[in-house]
Amino acid sequence: MGDNLARKILKEHLVEGELVPGREIAIRIDQTLLQDATGTMAMLEFMATGIPRVKVGLAAQYVDHNLLQTDNKNADDHVFLATAAQKFGVYLSKPGNGVSHQVHLERFGVPGTTLLGADSHTPTAAGLGQLAIGAGGLDVALAMAGYPFHLTCPKIFGVKLTGQLQPWVSGKDVILELLRRHTVKGGVGKIIEYYGPGVATLSATDRATIGNMGAELGATTTVFPSDENTRAFLEAQGRGDVWRELSADADATYDEHDEIDLSQVVPLIACPSSPDNVVPVSEIEGLKVDQVIVGSSVNSSFRDLMTVCRVLEGRRIAPGLAFHINPGSRQVLENVVSHGGYMMLLLAGGQVHQPGCLGCIGMGQAPGTNQVSLRTFPRNFPGRSGTKEDRVYLCSPETAAAAGVFGVVTDPRKLSELLPWPDVKNPDRYLVDDAGIQAPAEDGGPVEIVTGPNIVPFPEFPALPDQFDLEVIIKVGDNISTDTIMPAGNKVLPFRSNIPAISKFVFEQADPEFATRAAEKGDGAVVGGENYGQGSSREHAALAPRYLGIRVKIAKSFARIHRSNLINFGILPLVFKDPTDYDRIKQGDRITIPRLRELTESGATEIPIRVAGAEIVTLLNASERERRELVAGGLLNSVKEENHG
Repeated sequence: MGDNLARKILKEHLVEGELVPGREIAIRIDQTLLQDATGTMAMLEFMATGIPRVKVGLAAQYVDHNLLQTDNKNADDHVFLATAAQKFGVYLSKPGNGVSHQVHLERFGVPGTTLLGADSHTPTAAGLGQLAIGAGGLDVALAMAGYPFHLTCPKIFGVKLTGQLQPWVSGKDVILELLRRHTVKGGVGKIIEYYGPGVATLSATDRATIGNMGAELGATTTVFPSDENTRAFLEAQGRGDVWRELSADADATYDEHDEIDLSQVVPLIACPSSPDNVVPVSEIEGLKVDQVIVGSSVNSSFRDLMTVCRVLEGRRIAPGLAFHINPGSRQVLENVVSHGGYMMLLLAGGQVHQPGCLGCIGMGQAPGTNQVSLRTFPRNFPGRSGTKEDRVYLCSPETAAAAGVFGVVTDPRKLSELLPWPDVKNPDRYLVDDAGIQAPAEDGGPVEIVTGPNIVPFPEFPALPDQFDLEVIIKVGDNISTDTIMPAGNKVLPFRSNIPAISKFVFEQADPEFATRAAEKGDGAVVGGENYGQGSSREHAALAPRYLGIRVKIAKSFARIHRSNLINFGILPLVFKDPTDYDRIKQGDRITIPRLRELTESGATEIPIRVAGAEIVTLLNASERERRELVAGGLLNSVKEENHG
């Protein structure tokens, strides 16, 4: 019996454990990715290891999130990252050079290698057949230091693609179809692998779009074969020498399976406020649109933007509509300019911004009160745009362009009444300009790291005590995202390297008094429902609550990256053995957990807790390694103990 592609790559990189779903494994990491919202803290964590130079094949640091310089904070941190990258052997993509995922796809990704990124959308690199996994910043920092990456061995979810997409339908509609079928929890504990004859009809950038939003399914990652389309993209980038052919064996099997006939996929749209609230565009046609944004971390490639340009050529944006374009990279923008697309956008009334994440992370571009915003972004969690009670819809570039022309939500296939389908292809040869990428110094020893006043040293945390007696500081429901736990946006993100300051914003949208209450109470607990911590990889959603004294989180289930981040910072992730026990706990209750250290060290799965005069059984499903980290008070403490043991 043959192997699927995901299993082949895992086998090549396996350093600990067996490839049995549910068991812990460790894999060797070839490349790492940091962006500035996670990178400042991750760089501080790397510095805490005392290792003088990165020990991976390639490490890249991108400045793409915190581009607004409203005061000194972001500018200071950019200098810190630039000097740290020089010293430690990290490539730096400068502000304005582009979004990490698009630039990495263009300039660094290699088929068949592993990439660990401190951003949940790292699986964009699936477009090249790279096994790219999102993780917390501390996990990436340790990978940079040469440590393997530990994870629970995932199941492999095979999705067979047949047929070919119809005009006005694109890769975004494929991943929205999968979200419609399987929800934001459908990929948890799985690698999604696409195969079948339909794969050959998708470009590398369409595959990248599908890989990017596999994160919204909760998947560990996504992988596509590396084939002639992959080679064509790499050749066009002048990097054809890194290509190699990769595919599943003909008799490969999968743990789970689905099939999509691409010819039957229709234009789809995710309604507020979840990426899986998906319906055909035709079902909500006629809804007035106030804002459209194309680009940022997904659907920001040449093909995506040039399609919009062709639709808008010789036309004007509908009255009363703001139409924004966020190119994925400087390279994308240069190539759109060279094909005349920039003037098409300007003359149509579009607003072209610098390459970067921008509105996708709530850094500007917030919609007005009650306004409808159509975005090609990957997420529309409540308030992520920067506007409370926002009305954000996720769609393809084709659907976004149709709204730009008609001013209302419109099935893009109706554009065929105005113009032929553009059928834009990626260039045979891209204009390549790496001026925005700074290579590290050959000898980083003499480089001095410049640290601004907003950068505060990594906090120290105590080890796990013998028992806990703490208060439930907040109780929340299902599918709580890391945006809800730790908001982003231009008010909060500048403090990502200052844990005392950023901690004041924890749960700000759900409960503005949470941070004050948590700090006053001392040790505390958080109770949540299903899929707690979905969405972004931001470790601040674990680190900041830990700083405030949160020692335990009890939920019906946890999202993968957030659970790992909780363990990394010594927060106990307990799961209700009986999910109905969730209803027996309320905010303000006192919780006692006796013999905690003993139970954690001994490998006990069942952890009894006492609340309101009764006993509830919770589960600690953790490996021996994770238990050592919890007992030590976090991953960094555990590493230091090992190094000095």
